Amino acid sequence: MIKCRPFWLPREFTAVIITAVYIPPQADTDRALRELYSAISSEETAHPEAAFITTGDFNKGNLKKVSPKLHQHIHFNTRGDRLLDHCYTPFRDAYKALPRAPFGQSDHRSILLLPAYRQKLKQEAPTLRAVHRWSDQSESTLRDCFDHADWEMFHVAANDIDEYTDSVCGFIRKCVEDVVPSRTVKSFPNQKPWINGDVVRTALAARSTTFVSANTSDYKHAHYQLRKTIKAAKREYRDRVEQQFDNPRSMWQGLNTIADFRGKTSTPQTTASLCEDLNVFYTRFDTANTMRPDSVRTPDDVSAHTVSEEDVRKCFRKVNARKTTGPDGIPGRVLKSCAAQLAGVFTQIFNLSLSLSVVPACFKMATIVPVPKSSTISSLNDWRPVALTPIVSKCFEKLVRDFVCSSLPDSLDPLQFAYRHNRSTDDAIALTLHTALSHLEKRDTYVRMPFVDYSSAFNTIVPSKLDRKLQDLGLSSTLCSWILNFLSDRRQVVRLGSITSSPITLNTGAPQGCVLSPLLYSLYTYDCTATRNSNIIVKFADDTTVVGLITNGDETAYREEVSALTHWCQDNHLTLNVTKTKELIVDFRRCRGVHTPITINGAAVERVSSFRFLGVHLAEDLTWSGHINKTVKKAQQPLLSQEAEKIGHEPPHPQDLLSLCH
Repeated sequence: MIKCRPFWLPREFTAVIITAVYIPPQADTDRALRELYSAISSEETAHPEAAFITTGDFNKGNLKKVSPKLHQHIHFNTRGDRLLDHCYTPFRDAYKALPRAPFGQSDHRSILLLPAYRQKLKQEAPTLRAVHRWSDQSESTLRDCFDHADWEMFHVAANDIDEYTDSVCGFIRKCVEDVVPSRTVKSFPNQKPWINGDVVRTALAARSTTFVSANTSDYKHAHYQLRKTIKAAKREYRDRVEQQFDNPRSMWQGLNTIADFRGKTSTPQTTASLCEDLNVFYTRFDTANTMRPDSVRTPDDVSAHTVSEEDVRKCFRKVNARKTTGPDGIPGRVLKSCAAQLAGVFTQIFNLSLSLSVVPACFKMATIVPVPKSSTISSLNDWRPVALTPIVSKCFEKLVRDFVCSSLPDSLDPLQFAYRHNRSTDDAIALTLHTALSHLEKRDTYVRMPFVDYSSAFNTIVPSKLDRKLQDLGLSSTLCSWILNFLSDRRQVVRLGSITSSPITLNTGAPQGCVLSPLLYSLYTYDCTATRNSNIIVKFADDTTVVGLITNGDETAYREEVSALTHWCQDNHLTLNVTKTKELIVDFRRCRGVHTPITINGAAVERVSSFRFLGVHLAEDLTWSGHINKTVKKAQQPLLSQEAEKIGHEPPHPQDLLSLCH
């Protein structure tokens, strides 16, 4: 193992540490890999910002077994028909390996490694963000401004609820623009998390200035001041992370930032045409929606669903101030800081909306921010749509959600575990396993479990069909009409970077990102239940699992259940994704025979030996070894011990980490 510092090196690396490896064929491979991993880990702790290259003749060894984070760059046979020589780095595309002729009498091919690594500064362009410079004084000024505002003036001057809401939101935006100063911040992809403000940048600029001046004494002093400033910035950032130990979410966010856990994925090149194509693609399920006539509403129907100013005030105070501002342009910090001042006017808007069963158009506006599902984008379906909606609308949806949940019968769909009181994914997993194991204790039995996947489940909800189901569940006509209006005439745009598409109005689906969407989907599928006593259908939002309990090899009821589920999906405009639908078969019989695969829409469903079900890896032998192994591999990723050194922190003791996790 040698450490070197080439003349040219990307800025994110302080050195290059190269490890030459030879593991003889007769050696204890597992022990050799453990010792190698231990040696590399100690060097990573000592040099957390170095680039590590591990290469050599591994014979039967595979370093990824003990260090899954590494990437192997040689993918062709290096000796006869075997791949014995490996090259590992922590970077996916660090080298391109090419085979060459052996040197002299060697029986191993020589390998040419062409550098393919792109430094972080070139992987992604710097981002420019306009941020508000909030202060106690600006918040106090805004509160005083809203205290003296004549909100009734907007109500009297408006012709309808849309104009009323637009004028109120516009006034709030204007006040924020006038009171809160803003500035443009430039962030570089290789920027360290402890660089806060201009202190470090000022010290760096001073050192560069003295270097150009060729004054040795001034340069030494500036260099010393820069190192001192960096250490102080790291110490300050470490203290901020440690102050969040009582807040697990903030603490893990800080630790993930320090360790660059999962890192940043570079966004592919975007164009205006791509935004337009994505917007059309996301509205492909839109159909002509026939609005039903408004039901006759009695005064009791209208007054039953009203929100109080205190409820709105509490909801505003719980807003996450760091939440991204929605299409209405009202920051979450305004709602949180000025909750007492804004609760009154928005309470009037919310109650007016509920009484009229009309949702303001600005509350239904959504900005779709596509997120790549993987690093490789080959089709429009590789972008996951995430809806950015107004924060005020999210607060309103939370209040309406309480009305909906309180109106539902207690006996509704006992096998739907999402958005039900005292139910969680743990309950769904426990029920599934208990049902399967209880059945397997009987003679000549086995269990078949297809894990159903839907294509864009939320986007295929038909509002008129949902409206009829909500009426069947006993929701008031006022609430049903409000939900129908909430899902109709929604305007959306797609935004990729600085490019925004033209708006499209749609009447189908519930946007991913809305508070009500998961609940409405679970109510939309409440009648998706088992039709045979020997089967159950377990649901958690859009995760659906059929548990077929089979006795004496008779699969008639099970296959009829799958067929009934297929027909139910067709009737409710849900599209089954057969490619991603998998089946797990648990069969402990001695004479198992051959299990004929089930078919959906003429396509066979793939059988798998394990499946990740609601965060838990279930295996066909119902043991936990597979789940434990995957969890251990994930825990081996360098989240803390190697990266904590970057901010001058000692690596935590394993027992402390265990206590922290528990």
